[in-house]
Amino acid sequence: MSSPTSATVDTVTNAAATPEREQPYAALGLKPDEYASIREILGRRPTSGELAMYSVMWSEHCSYKSSKPYLRQFGTKTTEKMRKNLMVGMGENAGVVDVGNGWAVTFKIESHNHPSYIEPFQGAATGVGGIVRDIISMGARPVAVMDALRFGDIDDPDTARVVHGVVSGISFYGNCLGLPNIGGETYFDSVYQANPLVNALAVGVLRHEDLHLANARGVGNKVVLFGARTGGDGIGGASILASDSFSAGGPTKRPAVQVGDPFAEKVLIECCLELFQQELVEGIQDLGAAGISCATSELASNGDGGMFIELERVLLRDPTLTAEEILMSESQERMMAIVTPEKLDGFMKVVEKWDVETSVLGEVTDTGRLIINWHGEEIVNVEPRTVAVDGPVYDRPVAYPTWIDALNANSASTLARPTSADELKDQVFRLLGSPNLADKRWITNQYDTYVLGNTALSFPDDGGMVRVDEESGLGFAVATDANGRYCQLDPYQGARLALAEAFRNVAVTGATPVAVSDCLNFGSPENPEVMWQFSRAVEGIADGCMELEIPVTGGNVSFYNQTGDVPIHPTPVVAVLGVIDDVAKRIPSGWQDEGNNIYLLGTTREELDGSAWAEVIHDHLGGHPPVVDLAQEQKLADLIRFGNEQNIISSAHDLADGGLGQALIESALRFGVGARIWLGELLERDGVDLATALFSESTGRVIVSVPREDDVRFAGLCEGRGYPMLRIGVTDSRDTFELQDVFTSSLDELREIHRSPLTSRFGATIGA
Repeated sequence: MSSPTSATVDTVTNAAATPEREQPYAALGLKPDEYASIREILGRRPTSGELAMYSVMWSEHCSYKSSKPYLRQFGTKTTEKMRKNLMVGMGENAGVVDVGNGWAVTFKIESHNHPSYIEPFQGAATGVGGIVRDIISMGARPVAVMDALRFGDIDDPDTARVVHGVVSGISFYGNCLGLPNIGGETYFDSVYQANPLVNALAVGVLRHEDLHLANARGVGNKVVLFGARTGGDGIGGASILASDSFSAGGPTKRPAVQVGDPFAEKVLIECCLELFQQELVEGIQDLGAAGISCATSELASNGDGGMFIELERVLLRDPTLTAEEILMSESQERMMAIVTPEKLDGFMKVVEKWDVETSVLGEVTDTGRLIINWHGEEIVNVEPRTVAVDGPVYDRPVAYPTWIDALNANSASTLARPTSADELKDQVFRLLGSPNLADKRWITNQYDTYVLGNTALSFPDDGGMVRVDEESGLGFAVATDANGRYCQLDPYQGARLALAEAFRNVAVTGATPVAVSDCLNFGSPENPEVMWQFSRAVEGIADGCMELEIPVTGGNVSFYNQTGDVPIHPTPVVAVLGVIDDVAKRIPSGWQDEGNNIYLLGTTREELDGSAWAEVIHDHLGGHPPVVDLAQEQKLADLIRFGNEQNIISSAHDLADGGLGQALIESALRFGVGARIWLGELLERDGVDLATALFSESTGRVIVSVPREDDVRFAGLCEGRGYPMLRIGVTDSRDTFELQDVFTSSLDELREIHRSPLTSRFGATIGA
């Protein structure tokens, strides 16, 4: 590419000399006051390159300008116990937790929502790629991925387009990387019709001594860009897609969604790990949202504060790209490293070995300025913190929703209950065959869950589990949960319920919950009622983590998930990480042997508001979500862990969506072992009717199976810890599920009902 003349390049000198020049800041997602602030910071108008950088770095996605005041709670509401095993917390690419024996686990969940609606396959695929690179940058080897998905109405014609694209994108990228997909969740609701949520989680493992942080320290150290070449894909993604809604008044220029190449990323993973192993880098930063703008400004801000870059050295796929487009491009599979001069030759030998293209862009300086030249012309000269750290922070108006009191007053307690055994059976079957409670095998069979050979638990168990250390059996478990319907009724309690369920789902695997990452999906922050929802949800998670004494290690905020003026239900997805000393002691979610006794732990209350029963049977949303008692959840987790250590629990499955009836059938279908269930004593003890017993979504409840010879020990364990326990059934050698005095059904019939919702709409079950 020929060198441009100064007449075609907006230089710093030119910017100072032409203050009156109009600039398209609004088209880049900047507000008038933000543009004015940039001019004040610089003491002149920005160059086109500087404007590009500020626009992406001051976007909602990158700067958290509307959420920072609330997210600080995750740092202030902590205790010494919460910080004890936390090696890296918020502010880095991913949180890192000490899991013992010199091992650490790093994990994070992020959104790729808007791109996944525009181009579902690439949007979802690059979401996986981006979160995996966050894990690599910490010095860890990625070992697993998960996803939390929300789609529109399952019967809407456009839903199939999004579902097929998103699931194919996730499976393609993850499978090509050779990473097991060990869990997640999928929901369908019309509120997500034009705003699907694609939240991707990745987990990595590392030795303590291998931990690396991303910063540019050491004057004279080289700034090196390596990986894929830079193209025109994803230009403006962070500033446009993540900062405005798809409303008629939104931006008309929609950028191309990033294009992913998982094979290039697989090579990049191995290359980075070898660079870390040979101690050839001071730090590595992935290039995700905002691309080079983000990597240079963040590395400089976290280091000595100065950096000089010659932008024309960036290797391009498209030679027609302008300097501004290069700065904004979000092309995938790229990393930026800080390398000392004496180690540069060694660095180059490693990248050449892996056939990874590399260019030295510049070096670390002591100027306190990020200076970027384009063919000898200075096009950026900024203080890096003003770009990456000290962006605008908004105290958005907050308003209590005008509609929420009426919604809360509309309780499900007034809805008609089933009056006969046949009606009860029909409603149990309707829930079992509803899209949100249905078997997700059509999706999960497209994922490789056992590649690498360390997966201990996966779909459809309550949490995924992976072995970290082959010698000791040390491992981790992860679960993600959210319930947008509960959060619509009460975002504070709904967020606590999501935390409680993810915590419980990890506990029932036999692991001890130790840390949290979250992905907070909401409508426009410019809507005061949405900001009220957001503020309450963040407070709920922060308060809940304080009660459970587990830290939030990081996460993501996704705003502007709405169509026109209609926001999605607030959907804070909470991921909980747990540790288990030996994965051989994992607990599956279903029983495997006949003759085991089935126990219900916890108390059932009349809590049907926001439930799957209210939605599926009555198309109803109203009232108040279930009460959550996190002290009880902690007590329940301790009980399960102790019972598992004593080898007296054969299976454990938490009660959540759909209630007891759903959980019992899922436990039977897990390994195809039948059961006989009786609930008379439960009705008497808890004072509820049969419909409430089957469909209530009261928290703090788990069903476990216990070998008969361990009954006395198990009863003593529960009594000693003061946790409610009731025997409600026995596992059966027959291929049937019997709910006494209500119905008896073959497991084949139940399995068909459970699997049919997705297969009937999206195609034959893959791999069944």
